Amino acid sequence: MIDPLNDKFPALELAGPWCTVYVDASTGTVDTLEAKDVRPGNVSAALEAAGASPEDVAAAGAAATSPAGRPAPVSRFFLVRNGRVELDQVLDGELATTQVIEVGAIPNLVPLLKHRASAMPYVFAEVSRSTASVQFHPGGGGAVVTQEFEGSDDTLTKVPGGGWSQGKYQHRTEEVWRQNTRPVAEAIDDLVRRQQPGVVVLAGDVRACGMVEEELSKASKDLVVTIPSHTFTQGADEEHTEDLVEATVAESEALEVQEVVEHLAEQAGKGNAAVGLGEAVSALQQGQVDTLVLDESAVAGKHLYALAAAPWVAAGSDQAAGAEVLGEVEAPAALVRAALLTDAKVIFLPKAVLPDATEVAALLRWTPAPAQ
Repeated sequence: MIDPLNDKFPALELAGPWCTVYVDASTGTVDTLEAKDVRPGNVSAALEAAGASPEDVAAAGAAATSPAGRPAPVSRFFLVRNGRVELDQVLDGELATTQVIEVGAIPNLVPLLKHRASAMPYVFAEVSRSTASVQFHPGGGGAVVTQEFEGSDDTLTKVPGGGWSQGKYQHRTEEVWRQNTRPVAEAIDDLVRRQQPGVVVLAGDVRACGMVEEELSKASKDLVVTIPSHTFTQGADEEHTEDLVEATVAESEALEVQEVVEHLAEQAGKGNAAVGLGEAVSALQQGQVDTLVLDESAVAGKHLYALAAAPWVAAGSDQAAGAEVLGEVEAPAALVRAALLTDAKVIFLPKAVLPDATEVAALLRWTPAPAQ
Protein backbone atom coordinates (compact mmCIF):
# COMPACT_ATOMS: atom_id res chain seq x y z
CA MET A 1 0.00 0.00 0.00
CA ILE A 2 1.41 3.41 -0.96
CA ASP A 3 1.16 6.39 1.42
CA PRO A 4 0.68 9.92 0.03
CA LEU A 5 3.87 11.87 -0.68
CA ASN A 6 2.24 15.28 -0.58
CA ASP A 7 3.44 16.20 2.90
CA LYS A 8 6.95 14.97 2.13
CA PHE A 9 7.16 16.65 -1.26
CA PRO A 10 5.43 20.05 -1.23
CA ALA A 11 6.92 20.97 -4.63
CA LEU A 12 4.50 18.56 -6.28
CA GLU A 13 2.03 21.35 -7.11
CA LEU A 14 4.61 23.66 -8.73
CA ALA A 15 4.74 24.34 -12.46
CA GLY A 16 7.50 22.84 -14.58
CA PRO A 17 9.19 22.05 -16.76
CA TRP A 18 10.14 19.00 -14.70
CA CYS A 19 12.81 16.44 -15.51
CA THR A 20 11.91 12.95 -14.30
CA VAL A 21 14.70 10.35 -14.19
CA TYR A 22 14.33 6.72 -13.13
CA VAL A 23 17.36 4.58 -13.92
CA ASP A 24 19.36 1.57 -12.83
CA ALA A 25 21.99 2.97 -10.46
CA SER A 26 24.03 -0.18 -9.87
CA THR A 27 27.77 0.07 -10.22
CA GLY A 28 28.82 -1.80 -13.33
CA THR A 29 31.48 -4.44 -13.76
CA VAL A 30 34.95 -3.93 -15.20
CA ASP A 31 33.93 -5.91 -18.27
CA THR A 32 30.82 -3.90 -19.11
CA LEU A 33 32.15 -0.49 -17.98
CA GLU A 34 28.58 0.41 -17.03
CA ALA A 35 26.92 2.84 -14.72
CA LYS A 36 28.95 5.45 -12.91
CA ASP A 37 31.20 6.26 -15.88
CA VAL A 38 28.62 6.51 -18.66
CA ARG A 39 25.26 7.00 -16.95
CA PRO A 40 25.55 10.73 -16.15
CA GLY A 41 26.42 11.48 -19.75
CA ASN A 42 23.60 9.31 -21.08
CA VAL A 43 21.04 10.96 -18.78
CA SER A 44 22.26 14.45 -19.70
CA ALA A 45 22.16 13.68 -23.42
CA ALA A 46 18.65 12.22 -23.23
CA LEU A 47 17.29 15.22 -21.32
CA GLU A 48 19.00 17.68 -23.67
CA ALA A 49 17.40 15.91 -26.62
CA ALA A 50 14.02 16.13 -24.84
CA GLY A 51 14.34 19.92 -24.53
CA ALA A 52 15.58 20.35 -20.95
CA SER A 53 17.34 23.59 -20.05
CA PRO A 54 21.14 23.60 -19.68
CA GLU A 55 20.72 24.14 -15.91
CA ASP A 56 18.46 21.11 -15.61
CA VAL A 57 20.74 18.99 -17.78
CA ALA A 58 23.73 19.84 -15.57
CA ALA A 59 21.84 19.14 -12.33
CA ALA A 60 20.52 15.82 -13.62
CA GLY A 61 23.93 14.70 -14.81
CA ALA A 62 25.41 15.42 -11.40
CA ALA A 63 22.62 13.46 -9.70
CA ALA A 64 22.82 10.40 -11.96
CA THR A 65 25.61 8.74 -10.01
CA SER A 66 25.90 5.35 -8.35
CA PRO A 67 25.23 5.59 -4.60
CA ALA A 68 28.19 4.63 -2.45
CA GLY A 69 27.89 1.60 -0.22
CA ARG A 70 24.68 0.21 -1.74
CA PRO A 71 24.96 -3.31 -3.18
CA ALA A 72 23.46 -4.08 -6.58
CA PRO A 73 20.79 -4.14 -7.73
CA VAL A 74 19.85 -0.57 -6.89
CA SER A 75 17.78 2.03 -8.74
CA ARG A 76 17.56 5.82 -8.56
CA PHE A 77 14.62 8.17 -9.00
CA PHE A 78 15.05 11.92 -9.01
CA LEU A 79 13.26 15.07 -10.13
CA VAL A 80 14.89 18.25 -11.37
CA ARG A 81 13.28 21.69 -11.72
CA ASN A 82 14.89 25.08 -12.37
CA GLY A 83 18.37 23.60 -12.10
CA ARG A 84 17.69 22.06 -8.70
CA VAL A 85 17.18 18.43 -7.63
CA GLU A 86 13.80 18.58 -5.87
CA LEU A 87 13.55 14.89 -4.94
CA ASP A 88 16.21 12.17 -4.92
CA GLN A 89 15.42 8.58 -3.92
CA VAL A 90 17.87 5.67 -3.91
CA LEU A 91 15.79 2.49 -4.17
CA ASP A 92 16.89 -1.07 -3.46
CA GLY A 93 16.17 -3.56 -6.21
CA GLU A 94 15.92 -3.63 -9.98
CA LEU A 95 13.76 -1.23 -11.98
CA ALA A 96 10.06 -1.95 -11.42
CA THR A 97 9.18 -0.43 -14.81
CA THR A 98 11.15 0.57 -17.87
CA GLN A 99 13.74 3.31 -17.55
CA VAL A 100 12.30 6.84 -17.59
CA ILE A 101 14.18 9.98 -18.67
CA GLU A 102 11.72 12.68 -19.67
CA VAL A 103 10.77 16.35 -19.52
CA GLY A 104 7.18 17.35 -18.78
CA ALA A 105 4.83 19.91 -17.32
CA ILE A 106 4.52 17.93 -14.08
CA PRO A 107 6.70 15.41 -12.26
CA ASN A 108 5.98 11.82 -13.17
CA LEU A 109 5.80 9.92 -9.86
CA VAL A 110 4.48 6.69 -11.38
CA PRO A 111 7.91 4.97 -11.49
CA LEU A 112 8.64 5.87 -7.85
CA LEU A 113 5.29 4.59 -6.60
CA LYS A 114 5.55 1.45 -8.74
CA HIS A 115 8.98 0.73 -7.29
CA ARG A 116 7.81 1.27 -3.73
CA ALA A 117 4.81 -0.96 -4.40
CA SER A 118 6.99 -3.79 -5.69
CA ALA A 119 7.34 -5.07 -2.12
CA MET A 120 5.24 -4.45 0.95
CA PRO A 121 6.87 -2.37 3.70
CA TYR A 122 6.94 -4.26 6.97
CA VAL A 123 8.22 -4.25 10.54
CA PHE A 124 10.18 -7.21 11.90
CA ALA A 125 10.71 -7.33 15.66
CA GLU A 126 12.68 -10.06 17.36
CA VAL A 127 12.45 -10.00 21.13
CA SER A 128 13.73 -11.79 24.17
CA ARG A 129 12.94 -10.91 27.76
CA SER A 130 15.88 -8.51 28.01
CA THR A 131 16.89 -7.58 24.44
CA ALA A 132 15.16 -6.78 21.17
CA SER A 133 15.76 -5.72 17.59
CA VAL A 134 13.13 -3.78 15.63
CA GLN A 135 13.63 -3.39 11.87
CA PHE A 136 11.66 -1.37 9.35
CA HIS A 137 11.90 -2.75 5.82
CA PRO A 138 10.66 -0.05 3.41
CA GLY A 139 9.76 -2.51 0.68
CA GLY A 140 10.74 -1.36 -2.77
CA GLY A 141 12.98 1.49 -1.72
CA GLY A 142 15.36 2.67 0.93
CA ALA A 143 17.64 1.00 3.41
CA VAL A 144 16.48 -1.12 6.35
CA VAL A 145 16.37 0.87 9.59
CA THR A 146 17.22 -1.06 12.77
CA GLN A 147 16.71 -0.15 16.42
CA GLU A 148 18.36 -2.22 19.14
CA PHE A 149 17.06 -2.45 22.72
CA GLU A 150 18.88 -3.65 25.81
CA GLY A 151 16.81 -3.99 28.98
CA SER A 152 17.41 -5.35 32.45
CA ASP A 153 18.90 -8.85 32.58
CA ASP A 154 17.22 -9.59 35.91
CA THR A 155 16.61 -13.32 35.59
CA LEU A 156 14.95 -14.01 38.94
CA THR A 157 12.93 -17.17 38.80
CA LYS A 158 10.67 -19.10 41.12
CA VAL A 159 11.96 -19.77 44.60
CA PRO A 160 11.95 -23.52 45.39
CA GLY A 161 9.41 -24.51 48.00
CA GLY A 162 6.64 -22.16 46.97
CA GLY A 163 4.98 -19.87 49.47
CA TRP A 164 4.84 -16.08 49.67
CA SER A 165 8.43 -15.54 48.43
CA GLN A 166 7.81 -17.48 45.23
CA GLY A 167 4.86 -15.29 44.26
CA LYS A 168 6.70 -12.10 45.21
CA TYR A 169 9.79 -12.84 43.09
CA GLN A 170 7.79 -14.20 40.21
CA HIS A 171 5.77 -10.98 40.12
CA ARG A 172 8.95 -8.89 40.22
CA THR A 173 10.47 -10.85 37.35
CA GLU A 174 7.33 -10.45 35.23
CA GLU A 175 7.37 -6.69 35.88
CA VAL A 176 11.04 -6.44 34.81
CA TRP A 177 10.24 -8.27 31.57
CA ARG A 178 7.25 -6.03 30.95
CA GLN A 179 9.34 -2.90 31.47
CA ASN A 180 11.81 -4.25 28.92
CA THR A 181 9.10 -4.78 26.29
CA ARG A 182 7.37 -1.40 26.62
CA PRO A 183 10.00 0.61 24.68
CA VAL A 184 9.90 -2.06 21.96
CA ALA A 185 6.13 -1.72 21.64
CA GLU A 186 6.43 2.06 21.54
CA ALA A 187 8.97 1.84 18.71
CA ILE A 188 6.67 -0.46 16.73
CA ASP A 189 3.69 1.85 17.30
CA ASP A 190 5.75 4.79 16.07
CA LEU A 191 6.72 2.95 12.88
CA VAL A 192 3.15 1.86 12.23
CA ARG A 193 1.92 5.43 12.66
CA ARG A 194 4.60 7.05 10.49
CA GLN A 195 5.39 4.41 7.87
CA GLN A 196 2.11 2.50 7.51
CA PRO A 197 3.62 -0.99 7.05
CA GLY A 198 1.49 -3.80 5.72
CA VAL A 199 2.39 -6.26 8.47
CA VAL A 200 4.26 -6.43 11.79
CA VAL A 201 6.14 -9.71 12.19
CA LEU A 202 7.07 -10.77 15.74
CA ALA A 203 9.59 -13.49 16.54
CA GLY A 204 11.53 -14.62 19.59
CA ASP A 205 10.69 -15.67 23.10
CA VAL A 206 7.01 -16.62 23.16
CA ARG A 207 6.25 -14.87 26.44
CA ALA A 208 8.17 -11.74 25.42
CA CYS A 209 6.28 -11.61 22.10
CA GLY A 210 3.02 -11.83 24.00
CA MET A 211 4.05 -9.01 26.31
CA VAL A 212 5.03 -6.78 23.37
CA GLU A 213 1.72 -7.44 21.66
CA GLU A 214 -0.19 -6.62 24.85
CA GLU A 215 1.49 -3.19 24.93
CA LEU A 216 0.78 -2.34 21.27
CA SER A 217 -1.87 0.07 20.06
CA LYS A 218 -4.92 -1.39 18.31
CA ALA A 219 -3.61 -0.25 14.92
CA SER A 220 -0.40 -2.21 15.48
CA LYS A 221 -2.13 -5.26 16.97
CA ASP A 222 -4.27 -5.53 13.84
CA LEU A 223 -1.08 -6.01 11.78
CA VAL A 224 0.74 -8.51 14.02
CA VAL A 225 1.73 -12.00 12.87
CA THR A 226 3.92 -14.03 15.24
CA ILE A 227 6.25 -16.62 13.72
CA PRO A 228 7.88 -19.58 15.55
CA SER A 229 11.50 -18.50 15.31
CA HIS A 230 14.13 -17.04 17.63
CA THR A 231 17.62 -16.28 16.30
CA PHE A 232 18.77 -14.92 19.66
CA THR A 233 19.06 -18.51 20.89
CA GLN A 234 22.27 -20.46 20.37
CA GLY A 235 22.32 -22.52 17.19
CA ALA A 236 19.27 -20.79 15.69
CA ASP A 237 18.90 -20.87 11.91
CA GLU A 238 18.82 -17.27 10.61
CA GLU A 239 18.04 -18.42 7.07
CA HIS A 240 14.98 -20.28 8.35
CA THR A 241 13.80 -17.11 10.10
CA GLU A 242 14.29 -15.06 6.91
CA ASP A 243 12.25 -17.62 4.94
CA LEU A 244 9.43 -17.43 7.49
CA VAL A 245 9.42 -13.63 7.38
CA GLU A 246 9.38 -13.57 3.56
CA ALA A 247 6.51 -16.07 3.46
CA THR A 248 4.54 -14.04 6.01
CA VAL A 249 5.03 -10.80 4.09
CA ALA A 250 4.11 -12.47 0.78
CA GLU A 251 0.93 -13.85 2.31
CA SER A 252 0.03 -10.42 3.68
CA GLU A 253 0.63 -8.83 0.27
CA ALA A 254 -1.68 -11.32 -1.43
CA LEU A 255 -4.34 -10.82 1.22
CA GLU A 256 -4.16 -7.03 0.88
CA VAL A 257 -4.63 -7.21 -2.89
CA GLN A 258 -7.53 -9.63 -2.48
CA GLU A 259 -9.22 -7.35 0.04
CA VAL A 260 -8.87 -4.31 -2.22
CA VAL A 261 -10.23 -6.19 -5.24
CA GLU A 262 -13.18 -7.60 -3.28
CA HIS A 263 -13.99 -4.28 -1.63
CA LEU A 264 -13.81 -2.44 -4.93
CA ALA A 265 -16.11 -4.97 -6.61
CA GLU A 266 -18.56 -4.77 -3.72
CA GLN A 267 -18.66 -0.97 -3.72
CA ALA A 268 -18.91 -0.80 -7.51
CA GLY A 269 -21.91 -3.13 -7.35
CA LYS A 270 -23.59 -0.71 -4.95
CA GLY A 271 -22.71 2.32 -7.04
CA ASN A 272 -20.29 3.53 -4.36
CA ALA A 273 -17.12 3.48 -6.47
CA ALA A 274 -15.88 5.44 -9.45
CA VAL A 275 -15.36 3.06 -12.38
CA GLY A 276 -13.63 4.20 -15.55
CA LEU A 277 -11.34 7.08 -16.42
CA GLY A 278 -14.07 9.73 -16.64
CA GLU A 279 -15.65 8.85 -13.28
CA ALA A 280 -12.24 8.62 -11.60
CA VAL A 281 -11.25 12.09 -12.85
CA SER A 282 -14.56 13.53 -11.66
CA ALA A 283 -14.11 11.97 -8.21
CA LEU A 284 -10.54 13.27 -7.96
CA GLN A 285 -11.73 16.76 -8.83
CA GLN A 286 -14.09 16.66 -5.85
CA GLY A 287 -11.46 15.29 -3.46
CA GLN A 288 -13.71 12.27 -3.12
CA VAL A 289 -11.15 9.52 -3.77
CA ASP A 290 -9.83 7.48 -0.85
CA THR A 291 -7.92 4.92 -2.97
CA LEU A 292 -7.11 5.22 -6.66
CA VAL A 293 -6.61 1.85 -8.36
CA LEU A 294 -5.20 1.79 -11.87
CA ASP A 295 -3.44 -0.23 -14.50
CA GLU A 296 -0.99 2.43 -15.68
CA SER A 297 -0.01 0.45 -18.79
CA ALA A 298 -3.66 0.24 -19.87
CA VAL A 299 -4.21 3.98 -19.51
CA ALA A 300 -0.84 4.95 -21.03
CA GLY A 301 -1.23 6.88 -24.26
CA LYS A 302 -4.29 8.73 -22.99
CA HIS A 303 -3.93 12.35 -21.92
CA LEU A 304 -5.39 14.63 -19.26
CA TYR A 305 -4.88 18.25 -18.30
CA ALA A 306 -2.73 18.96 -15.25
CA LEU A 307 -3.73 22.05 -13.26
CA ALA A 308 -1.73 24.36 -10.99
CA ALA A 309 -4.40 24.33 -8.27
CA ALA A 310 -7.50 22.40 -7.25
CA PRO A 311 -9.12 20.46 -8.84
CA TRP A 312 -5.58 19.50 -10.06
CA VAL A 313 -6.71 17.40 -13.04
CA ALA A 314 -9.27 17.72 -15.83
CA ALA A 315 -10.39 15.74 -18.85
CA GLY A 316 -10.58 18.96 -20.87
CA SER A 317 -9.27 22.50 -20.52
CA ASP A 318 -12.88 23.70 -20.11
CA GLN A 319 -13.04 21.76 -16.80
CA ALA A 320 -10.20 23.67 -15.13
CA ALA A 321 -12.59 25.57 -12.83
CA GLY A 322 -10.42 28.69 -13.06
CA ALA A 323 -7.12 26.93 -12.26
CA GLU A 324 -4.10 27.50 -14.49
CA VAL A 325 -3.57 24.72 -17.03
CA LEU A 326 0.01 23.48 -16.77
CA GLY A 327 -0.23 21.26 -19.80
CA GLU A 328 -1.70 18.19 -21.44
CA VAL A 329 0.15 15.22 -19.99
CA GLU A 330 0.11 11.42 -19.90
CA ALA A 331 -2.91 10.21 -17.95
CA PRO A 332 -1.03 7.99 -15.42
CA ALA A 333 1.17 10.87 -14.25
CA ALA A 334 -1.80 13.27 -14.05
CA LEU A 335 -3.94 10.80 -12.09
CA VAL A 336 -1.21 9.94 -9.59
CA ARG A 337 -0.34 13.60 -9.01
CA ALA A 338 -3.99 14.50 -8.39
CA ALA A 339 -4.38 11.54 -6.04
CA LEU A 340 -1.37 12.51 -3.94
CA LEU A 341 -2.40 16.17 -3.83
CA THR A 342 -5.78 15.13 -2.41
CA ASP A 343 -4.28 12.66 0.12
CA ALA A 344 -5.54 9.58 -1.71
CA LYS A 345 -3.71 6.25 -1.71
CA VAL A 346 -2.55 4.76 -5.01
CA ILE A 347 -2.53 1.05 -5.88
CA PHE A 348 -1.42 -0.50 -9.17
CA LEU A 349 -3.34 -3.58 -10.30
CA PRO A 350 -3.95 -5.20 -13.69
CA LYS A 351 -7.23 -4.16 -15.32
CA ALA A 352 -8.34 -7.80 -15.48
CA VAL A 353 -9.13 -7.70 -11.73
CA LEU A 354 -10.85 -4.29 -11.76
CA PRO A 355 -14.64 -3.88 -12.12
CA ASP A 356 -15.73 -4.30 -15.74
CA ALA A 357 -12.04 -4.78 -16.61
CA THR A 358 -11.66 -1.00 -16.62
CA GLU A 359 -8.23 0.62 -16.53
CA VAL A 360 -9.00 2.98 -13.60
CA ALA A 361 -11.30 2.77 -10.58
CA ALA A 362 -11.52 4.46 -7.20
CA LEU A 363 -12.82 3.73 -3.73
CA LEU A 364 -14.59 6.82 -2.45
CA ARG A 365 -14.54 8.66 0.86
CA TRP A 366 -18.25 9.35 0.45
CA THR A 367 -20.87 8.94 -2.23
CA PRO A 368 -22.89 11.83 -3.58
CA ALA A 369 -26.56 12.06 -2.63
CA PRO A 370 -28.86 10.86 -5.41
CA ALA A 371 -30.29 13.58 -7.61
CA GLN A 372 -33.77 14.74 -6.57
